[in-house]
Amino acid sequence: MRKNLIGQETIVRLSALIEKSRRIVITCHLSPDGDAMGSSLGLCRILRNLGKEVRVITPDTPPRYLMFLPGADQVMPFSRFETYANRAMADADLIFCLDYNDPKRVDLVGPGLLASKARKVMIDHHLGPDSFPDLTISHPEVSSTSALVFMVADRLGLDDKIDTEAAVAIYTGMMTDTGNFSYNSNDPRLYEIIARLIEKGIDKDEIYKAVYFTNSVNRLRLNGFAMHERFRVFPQHRAALITLTRNELNSFQYQKGDTEDLVNRPLTCPDITYSVFLREESDYIKVSTRSKGEFPVNLLCSRYFNGGGHLNAAGGEFYGTLQEAIDTLAEAMPLFDQYLPPKP
Repeated sequence: MRKNLIGQETIVRLSALIEKSRRIVITCHLSPDGDAMGSSLGLCRILRNLGKEVRVITPDTPPRYLMFLPGADQVMPFSRFETYANRAMADADLIFCLDYNDPKRVDLVGPGLLASKARKVMIDHHLGPDSFPDLTISHPEVSSTSALVFMVADRLGLDDKIDTEAAVAIYTGMMTDTGNFSYNSNDPRLYEIIARLIEKGIDKDEIYKAVYFTNSVNRLRLNGFAMHERFRVFPQHRAALITLTRNELNSFQYQKGDTEDLVNRPLTCPDITYSVFLREESDYIKVSTRSKGEFPVNLLCSRYFNGGGHLNAAGGEFYGTLQEAIDTLAEAMPLFDQYLPPKP
């Protein structure tokens, strides 16, 4: 493993912070995805193997499809345990901020996080990290925070603390944040890490099945409805749009994670360069985007949807009606035609 990505001074500082801490809290972003959960549970297991007292706090309940991850049943959702979560952050010696670059992304966890006197360490791969942490390890060139957590642990000399449970969590985060290594995945370091994780005892095929081949009947029907009834193509912009209202989601007994990977499906069409999925939540519209080649969906999300991310995978939130979000996208599409590749 190449060891020049994370500087020695950073590793020395982080090592000292961990050594001096007994009570550690790990936080991740709202609506935690595979990378948020994988990096959090992977780091949690590593730190517990060091003998630390560790709590993982998520802003809301993790999605059902990730509950197979070791330790997922011990996560503390802030939305259900606000008093206990705030107390844990107040009593902590050290708080890790994983897979987010701004306290706004942890929703109601933010006030307690910022008020805590604990030292704070950010490990993240999104652009534009906020300045609130005491130590920031930010590498947007790395495809997932989970891969970055492995690199950090490796640099800390904690290879013997990465057991099978930690490896399963880390691999899941790496896999889901690259679409099973179909985008943002040309870095040779990724495959060096995968080899190391397999040596730790993971079954990558079983992890793939747990994430992508564990469906409910309602989930299959919801996805079928979305593709048949709510899938639109804009040929002149080589774009696709999928929308789902809250009533439509409720009619299929929607649970978190049921629309995971839906945004990727239009990209299987050769003439579609980017895909947008708008999902209506109770008080905002969740925006997910994916693209091929050099089309910058992160720019689309940062300019119009209060978000950001990576060149080919980004997301955000829109505070308005679903129709207003659709109208905003329609206004943006002609402005982004300049980024479309030349037609063959």
